[in-house]
Amino acid sequence: MSTIAKKPGQLLWFALLSLCLIAAAGAAGYSFMVGHEQAFNVNRGVPWGILIATYVFLAISCSGLCLISSLGHVFGFHEFTLISKRAILLAILCLMGAFGAIGLDLEHPFNMIYTLLSPNFSSGIWWMGTIYGIYLGILVVEFYALMTDNHKLSIVTGSLGFLFAIAAPSVLGSVFGLTLARPFWHGSFMPVYIIITALVSGTALIIMVMYFHHFVRNLEMDEQDRRLIRLLGRILALMIFILIFSVFWNVVVGLYGKQPGHYEPVMALLTGKLSLNFWMGEIIIGLVVPLLLLMRHDRTPFSTMMASLLALVGMFFMRYDMTIAGQLYPLRLQEYGLEDGLFSYSPSLSEVLIVIGCLAFSAFAYTLAEKLLKLDTDREQHS
Repeated sequence: MSTIAKKPGQLLWFALLSLCLIAAAGAAGYSFMVGHEQAFNVNRGVPWGILIATYVFLAISCSGLCLISSLGHVFGFHEFTLISKRAILLAILCLMGAFGAIGLDLEHPFNMIYTLLSPNFSSGIWWMGTIYGIYLGILVVEFYALMTDNHKLSIVTGSLGFLFAIAAPSVLGSVFGLTLARPFWHGSFMPVYIIITALVSGTALIIMVMYFHHFVRNLEMDEQDRRLIRLLGRILALMIFILIFSVFWNVVVGLYGKQPGHYEPVMALLTGKLSLNFWMGEIIIGLVVPLLLLMRHDRTPFSTMMASLLALVGMFFMRYDMTIAGQLYPLRLQEYGLEDGLFSYSPSLSEVLIVIGCLAFSAFAYTLAEKLLKLDTDREQHS
């Protein structure tokens, strides 16, 4: 058992997460009692709200964690084997939180099971749910293999996990990209964009896990850990740099030609309803400040962790803005009679509490696993 269980801060952390889970359970119960129409602010015009954005955020974070982990026990970069167990465990918990978010977004969560049992092979949503369901099973077996030091099984499941870590966010991106009626989403950009952001989220998460693993135990980082955090920081900086160019060209394409249904959502991001989210949340907090921190020659593990935290916050804003912006432009302008030509959406208290609960679940379960499981890897074996 870890010594962190004896610290008051640990009890406070568990108490805070427990309160978040209780509040989320209350919000979910309330939504089932009064109906989603009363509890949630989604509507006919904007049917996908913050819960779908949270699902996307957690699901692609899972894929990013798996991709980073695979560098160790699949591709043989031994530095990354130090984080394999933690990365795969956190990937499992992120995916479970994602399933919770999308399940509670449905008025009847058991429809998820019905959807899997009555396949529609032409539906991107069916493929997304099926692939992520299989993916979760692969991750569980991979984690078991890592915990039992079954190297052959870990290589097999790790290789499968790597393939699914590419396929799953690609299919998720295609759910948006194949939507012809939503020009803001439509196109081949979305699946690639989702994979890039998955790598940003996954790398940022594992950096934070490494840092706080040492911080809460008051442990000094050895040179091996510092070297790994520096390497992860470089990967994160590269992914953020690529993402900046992706965002830039996505905006340029939206502005060029002023295509109806694409131009209006882009303008909502630049100067309209979502401009604060875009400029402050995505650009400044999520991209510019983290990149500046990571490019410093004298950066420390703390500054790398702060860059990761800010990048994660920015990734959540990106998922929210991507989900909402694509729905703001109405499919039939005359039918709705909107003053500014765009729908509006802001999450309700119930939605916000459920989102907090999904994030708290992943954090609570991971913290508990750190206390109960041996997640450290034999350093001599991988040095």
